[in-house]
Amino acid sequence: MNEVAVLLHTTRRGARLLAFITTCLLSGCATVDGPTEPHDPFERYNRAMYQFNDSLDKAVIKPVAKAYVAVVPAPVNKGVTNFFGNLDDVLVTINDLLQLKLGQAASDATRFIVNSTFGLLGIIDVATPMGLRKNREDFGQTLGRWGVGSGPYLVLPFFGPSSPRDGIGLYVDYRQFDLTFNRVEDHATRNSMFAIDVVDTRAGLLSASRVLDAAALDPYAFTREAYLQRRQYLVYDGNPPVEEFEDFDDCEDFDDCEDFADDPAVDDPVSGD
Repeated sequence: MNEVAVLLHTTRRGARLLAFITTCLLSGCATVDGPTEPHDPFERYNRAMYQFNDSLDKAVIKPVAKAYVAVVPAPVNKGVTNFFGNLDDVLVTINDLLQLKLGQAASDATRFIVNSTFGLLGIIDVATPMGLRKNREDFGQTLGRWGVGSGPYLVLPFFGPSSPRDGIGLYVDYRQFDLTFNRVEDHATRNSMFAIDVVDTRAGLLSASRVLDAAALDPYAFTREAYLQRRQYLVYDGNPPVEEFEDFDDCEDFDDCEDFADDPAVDDPVSGD
């Protein structure tokens, strides 16, 4: 698992990742023969990368996540999730400000301060019961807020569903705004924190991956459409243009769009079973 953590950490630095994406797009390595979905012109490459990520997940990450759930007591597991969620609130607050959501920025900054102090560095979430709800903002959403299109659907190695806009957003978030990356100078500690974050996140998605496996005849297509709909929902703060959801009858296929958007299990669709 240490080797996987180091590889993931290196990828987060972004340079090789963005070079890889650019090379594929310019060389045409991701094109497919025959008709493709308009928003997925690189489907052959994307499916291959989806299978690679799925194989890695099944071979390494998912078994470790299952062992983590089996061994770590539920209160400790929840505390770890809260801790990393608290660190994420700094990134969220910065993107609030970049989007000029000043009221939300004040709420998210207060949430971070309250949980970092009274919540013992965020291990206990005391802010949510106080009415300071968890928000989700990232630099990909910030770019979308200011009119940058997402571009074609793109499956990234290790990170999964994305787009050129969200791939750049991922790089900026973790290169510039992430506390672990920018404040923890010891590489071993930083890599260990990142590995724990990955395993904890995957553990929280175990039930979601079972739903995906049971519900979808084509998990790749299901994940793609869920991701694209989710990102549009977030960029437009729950009120996307009607045409963005025309294939879903204005979200009726999700039963309740608001519940779908607030469900952490669908924040990052994961391949696997």
